[in-house]
Amino acid sequence: MNFSIIYWIIGAVFVIGALYGLGQYNGLIVLRNHMAEAWSDIDTELKRRYDLIPNMVEVVRSYARHERDVLETVVRLRAECMAPHGTVDQRAVDERRLSSALGGLLAVAESYPGLKADHAFSRLQNELVETENRIQAARRFYNGNVRDYRNKVESFPGSLVAAAFGFGSVEFLEFDPEISRLSDIRLP
Repeated sequence: MNFSIIYWIIGAVFVIGALYGLGQYNGLIVLRNHMAEAWSDIDTELKRRYDLIPNMVEVVRSYARHERDVLETVVRLRAECMAPHGTVDQRAVDERRLSSALGGLLAVAESYPGLKADHAFSRLQNELVETENRIQAARRFYNGNVRDYRNKVESFPGSLVAAAFGFGSVEFLEFDPEISRLSDIRLP
């Protein structure tokens, strides 16, 4: 009789432990899906930026023909950013390079009063600034989800479940301050 009580206690502890582990596992899945959704928001805004770049390059090209190196660099980096990437970290490196090149493109525009006054360029520049602001907002949302995921993966007892099922750490997404400088541009 005493043995049956011990078996029931051991069974209850096992069931409670299994349910707790299942809850931890499902929580990790939810957080991973939140990160994927947040990354999708960033990706959407990056694609919007990629779509703006060719138009901006064409407008600048019509005014600044001898700034060919800057224009070619922007076009080349855009193509690299649009190519498939292995990791978020590699994508962030490529995006930093593109943002820096876009900053150079806008600096070139400052040298051409006719270009600065061009309505099409002003519209594209405003759209680019708005897109950069949206990218920053999406990045903050993504990093908030990464923070929550990392807290779960790195804290006990979630770390045991994470290690058992191969949930690894994820890095925060950081962009070059060049994006912030682009976002600070205010046009009339």
